[in-house]
Amino acid sequence: MTYAIAAPAVPSLPIIGSDQRFPIRRVFCIGRNYAEHAREMGAVVDKSAPMFFCKPADAVVSDGADVPYPSMTTELHHEVEMVVALAGGGRDIAPEQAGSLIFGYGVGLDLTRRDLQAQAKAKGHPWDVAKAFDHSAPVSALRPAHEAALDDDSVLRLTVNGELRQQTRLGEMVHGVPQIIAALSTLFELKPGDLIFTGTPAGVAALQRGDRFHAELVGVAALDGRIA
Repeated sequence: MTYAIAAPAVPSLPIIGSDQRFPIRRVFCIGRNYAEHAREMGAVVDKSAPMFFCKPADAVVSDGADVPYPSMTTELHHEVEMVVALAGGGRDIAPEQAGSLIFGYGVGLDLTRRDLQAQAKAKGHPWDVAKAFDHSAPVSALRPAHEAALDDDSVLRLTVNGELRQQTRLGEMVHGVPQIIAALSTLFELKPGDLIFTGTPAGVAALQRGDRFHAELVGVAALDGRIA
């Protein structure tokens, strides 16, 4: 097959302990998955109906590359999240089957143009310009699932310029990973290469040019980067 223009590159992530890379198909995100973060944003958690949004695959920043400060905002906020990478997929997946579909885990930032999000909320508009902009999803290398020891006491945290900004236990998630995968699969057909951002804890705040961040899913994956 030939294309009329050059085919876009396939976004990908490094894999810890391997020279292979993980190709990215789609990026799904869940909102309001930590109650304290929902409260700090003035929102209410609906435990019966998870809220999802998407980022484009080419929004992923890999390999610790600098993250350019985006245009049209003065309030770029960090949201540290565990990231789940899928090796399998399907529709209407049962929660007890979800674990078998997971390729690995990483840690990432759901960067948000908070001022544009607030404007969109006030007008009842979608959040795309606030969430799905270029370079809005820095993600670490992935730890294969069989090497990742995770439980409710696993710690997710973010420091900026050496200062602790966000920290939580995974057990504080409103919807666990199996439930997230199951709910997503009723809305989309999940496929290998999909990434899922699993929500952020309280403590979101602004980033400035020159800031250095260290995101960590303790014992599993870490991400260091700089806002350029």
